[in-house]
Amino acid sequence: MRAALASLLFALAALVLPAIAAAQGGPLRIEITEGVIEPMPFAVPSFVAETPAAQPYADEITNVIASDLIGTGLFREVPRDAHISRVSSFGAPIQFADWKAVNAQALITGAVTADGAGRVVVKFRVWDVFAGTELGQGMQFASDTSGVRRLAHKVADQVYSRLTGEQPYFDSRVVFVSETGPKDDRQKRLGVMDYDGANVQYLTDASALVLAPRFSPDGSRVLYTSYASGFPRIHIVDVGAVNSRILQAGSGEMTFAPRFSPNGQQIVYSLTTGSNTDIYAMDVASGATRQLTSAPSIETAPSFSPDGSQIVFESDRSGRQQLYVMPAAGGEAQRISFGDGRYGTPVWSPRGDRIAFTKQNAGRFHIGVMKVDGSEERLLTASFLDEGPTWSPNGRVIMFARETQGAQGASALYTVDISGRNLQRVRTPAGASDPSWGPLQ
Repeated sequence: MRAALASLLFALAALVLPAIAAAQGGPLRIEITEGVIEPMPFAVPSFVAETPAAQPYADEITNVIASDLIGTGLFREVPRDAHISRVSSFGAPIQFADWKAVNAQALITGAVTADGAGRVVVKFRVWDVFAGTELGQGMQFASDTSGVRRLAHKVADQVYSRLTGEQPYFDSRVVFVSETGPKDDRQKRLGVMDYDGANVQYLTDASALVLAPRFSPDGSRVLYTSYASGFPRIHIVDVGAVNSRILQAGSGEMTFAPRFSPNGQQIVYSLTTGSNTDIYAMDVASGATRQLTSAPSIETAPSFSPDGSQIVFESDRSGRQQLYVMPAAGGEAQRISFGDGRYGTPVWSPRGDRIAFTKQNAGRFHIGVMKVDGSEERLLTASFLDEGPTWSPNGRVIMFARETQGAQGASALYTVDISGRNLQRVRTPAGASDPSWGPLQ
């Protein structure tokens, strides 16, 4: 009964609070909490094409904006065929009564121009329908025709931020491993795409096995592990030029699980010598290395805290895989995971308040989050195989890889928000694994 009552109260709050705020003259704002279960209705009439060549771009931009907002699970679009008003020009007066009649709480209007030189410009406004006021100021963005989807993501980012007060994440990219072929002979290569799976480009071919790509903090470089030499070695590739080089290590040593420091000047990684695996740090410019752990166990999957002062990693020093936190310079490590099962692939949230991880327990795999001291552990997913979480730039969404069971099983990417809601598959041209979410562009 208590749970049912709490759910009802949360639902009522999500429905009533925006209307109360509007009636009192306050700003329209959706608060992101675990209790937000009723998406805010919004309307986005087709953006006006102000030049003849702009019509296809106006349609695409409108559709991408709507898709971005709907995909968060926080917003619901009022169907366009239900609109009473038609926005004929960017400066036309808004008939707020018409939008209230279709229950839209937020309204997004815009216009697009395109010239013969291939330049596209989009301008937009966001309106609080109940208060009858504009939220923020109108803005515009421009690009060539190849960047039209980015223009739409930029607009959607602004709308998202104005309606939630949160940092955005739509105008971002993900590097991942693209997988083709049967399960027992999988071909893998690095790909980079928009956060929603569009605009895929490949950084490597399928001539060598590649694993665990990781974006640099500015999104210009990618670290990854390659088996081109016959055993795992860390490579770094410049995304723009697609030039790859090996980061040096001793002869015969295996290096893997790399990740950049927050300033991009160092990387941490695992190095195996004999039967022992430890974590090392390397200066990217000079190649100078130093050892951070020296336990007679397997230490791997290191990840920096956002301020660069600490590193979380996985280790089997206790007898099974658990999570530990140590100073970035090395030193005594503190265990933070104490639940049943095995923990791995930890990654620090951009907000610095949580750590995401993979957990294996009772024959199931989970993506979970916990506070940095190990408290408030929460499992967000469960399946035959979920692994490799990565955070959105604003720390609200986690992307991960899921593999289905059996000889015909395949890998795909999914997203879920940090409350465990809104599980969605990311559309990719082929199978996909090992995602790494890059920064806001």
